Amino acid sequence: METLQPIPNFSESDLEAILLSKEQIDERIDSLANEISNSYAGKDLTVVCVLSGALVFTADLIRKLDVPTRLDCIRADSYADATESSKPPRIASSLKTDIAGKNVLVVDDILDTGKTLSAIISHLEEFEPSSLKTCVLLDKKERRQVDIEADFSGFDIPNAFVVGYGLDFAEHYRHLPCIGALKAEFQILP
Repeated sequence: METLQPIPNFSESDLEAILLSKEQIDERIDSLANEISNSYAGKDLTVVCVLSGALVFTADLIRKLDVPTRLDCIRADSYADATESSKPPRIASSLKTDIAGKNVLVVDDILDTGKTLSAIISHLEEFEPSSLKTCVLLDKKERRQVDIEADFSGFDIPNAFVVGYGLDFAEHYRHLPCIGALKAEFQILP
């Protein structure tokens, strides 16, 4: 007899646990925006959003910054439709903005193994910005494989596969206002 797979709702009911509520996320973004604004006081800032996971976070963050800000996006592929990265990250699309001599802040959703963020930093350093810092919403320190730390970090989280607030599984769950651990039975593609 064949076991039927549960059908995902792509809603909070598919989460094992909610790790961060919308209110917790909003409050931390306020404080991150203050930290970043203080760090770049009197300077222009170019924010580089790592697509697609950091899109929601970046949009909320830049609206709260109190410094002149330009925005560009970069895309790095590493996970595809899996819960584990199976290949080295590659830069799938680069910047349209000239960052030579500029203050650059890379904004990413999650710092996990560190491979993707390291690849992005190496790529952007080739364009010779005057400064290059990083900001991540989530940090999974226990999974780190590369010696890298974010300059600005929202939350440390446990080693769980998380979705919501821009983070996805196979392009689903980005719309959730919270961040939660996805139930194991929904971490399988049909």
